[in-house]
Amino acid sequence: MTKKTCEELRSARWFAPDDVRSFGHRSRVMQLGYGPEDWEGKPVIAILNTWSDIGTCHGHFKQRVEDVKRGVLQAGGFPLELPALSLSESLVKPTTMLYRNMLAMDVEELLRSHPIDGAVLMGGCDKTTPGLVLGALSAGVPFIYMPAGPMLRGNVKGKILGSGSDTWKYWDERRAGKINKAQWLEVEGGIARSHGHCMTMGTASTMTGIAEAIGLTLPGASSIPAVDSNHIRMATKCGRRIVGMVWEDLTPAKLLSRASFENAITVAMAMGCSTNAIIHLVAMSRRAGEHCAVGLNDFDAASRKVPVIANIRPSGDSYLMEDFYYAGGMLGMMSVLKDHLKLDALTVTGQSLGENLVGAEVYNHDVIRPLDNPIYAEGALAVLRGNLAPDGCVIKPSACAPRYFQHTGPALVFDDYPSMKAAVEDENLDVTADHILILRNAGPQGGPGMPEWGMLPIPLKLVKQGVKDMLRISDARMSGTSYGACILHVAPEAYIGGPLALVKTGDLITVNVPARSIHLEVSDDELALRRAAWMPPPRRFERGYGWMSARHIQQADTGCDFDFLETSFGAPIGEPDIY
Repeated sequence: MTKKTCEELRSARWFAPDDVRSFGHRSRVMQLGYGPEDWEGKPVIAILNTWSDIGTCHGHFKQRVEDVKRGVLQAGGFPLELPALSLSESLVKPTTMLYRNMLAMDVEELLRSHPIDGAVLMGGCDKTTPGLVLGALSAGVPFIYMPAGPMLRGNVKGKILGSGSDTWKYWDERRAGKINKAQWLEVEGGIARSHGHCMTMGTASTMTGIAEAIGLTLPGASSIPAVDSNHIRMATKCGRRIVGMVWEDLTPAKLLSRASFENAITVAMAMGCSTNAIIHLVAMSRRAGEHCAVGLNDFDAASRKVPVIANIRPSGDSYLMEDFYYAGGMLGMMSVLKDHLKLDALTVTGQSLGENLVGAEVYNHDVIRPLDNPIYAEGALAVLRGNLAPDGCVIKPSACAPRYFQHTGPALVFDDYPSMKAAVEDENLDVTADHILILRNAGPQGGPGMPEWGMLPIPLKLVKQGVKDMLRISDARMSGTSYGACILHVAPEAYIGGPLALVKTGDLITVNVPARSIHLEVSDDELALRRAAWMPPPRRFERGYGWMSARHIQQADTGCDFDFLETSFGAPIGEPDIY
């Protein structure tokens, strides 16, 4: 492999010339206390850190950025920390999804506008992985992703708790009067007890695992718990490796292929992934270039072939990410999936995925199952299509009651979250377990930002009868830690006039997961009359970022990226002028 020369470093455009502009660049860096020996002939490495005081998953990143810097210095690079937008999943409203593309823009422009040769991306909380990767893909410089790592298992009185999944479970018990306030507070204090992201196979663990499967992390990096000392060593190794990637000129364009994203789909299906995986992975593949792009049909095809073998909640029944790590982690699971993977796909190590998997083992075959003993015979997700969702919708069969795989029931429709929330707490609500709850106007534009509202609460009346699941349909998303018979990402969304906008309470809807179909049992003539009478809702935003998002965000089936950010939108952007 030909090594890049010092003169070919991107940062040399800023620092090397003997002119007044470069004098200004050098003198200002010296103002920070650095000298020429810090940068001359060395790759400048940006460490994009999504830490903030309110970024709950990334509380350890203040220290980890120093660990990454140590690795960069060891390898002969010049590390510079650049703060990036922090997206705290639990606390940002109305939803972090509204701001995923803002983070992507932040990253792309940070890397393009500064004298950066390569980057380490520090993330882990749900939208930080796709946001960081989307932006870095567009910037085009070599980069490596450093996952935050899952938190430790939750624990209350010796009982293991999982992020999100147990929240929904215990909240229903609280609503039904089965646990008191003191017991509820104990759950609050015990469910998240260390640094790191959700330790269920929610969106955070799904997306860091996908980043590894694509080849963007060091081997095994996505499985290491945040507080494990191996995580510190991994962070430092990221710093060392990115310097090598710069010298090797291992850019995303050279690293990634369609096989990279096909591997990610395979791994997502096998690990019982979050439904959000589809939106983010589709968007990431399209940013990598049209030759890399994957879509809903690719997910559904993989679902037919690849079983769920990671026995992790919410698809599994007891284990969490800490157990997954001890059982062999992502490397162990991918070693089981070898026959389903494109092993020649390149990774940030400079080696192929197959080479990275040499020696990988599984140490607990109940946590990571063999292919002939899966926890679910098909993949985690299924894509349904029909007159209610002509561009597709998504269900997670591995985490819902099988009796709902084929079901016809009457719709109970809600146009907004507040009316739905009030209705489900009404014990006189006219609802049965056969009803299909619908929440609409909650998609990319309608939400706004497609919030995680898709796991509609079971009506209190039914909770008290012992009902634990029922069919629910929405153009919203749901948390990856959620479970149940939820049909999500209905495209096109109701807010822009998708068929979901035409459903009336009492209409029959037929869902057939094996046939991958969803059908509103209303005649075409009646639907035409309803469409003629439909009125667009008022706009959500009249100014600002929300205004821009509403005009440029795409639908769920194409990844909810902004149209103008996609690779296919226009000619590539060149290097910034320096005058």
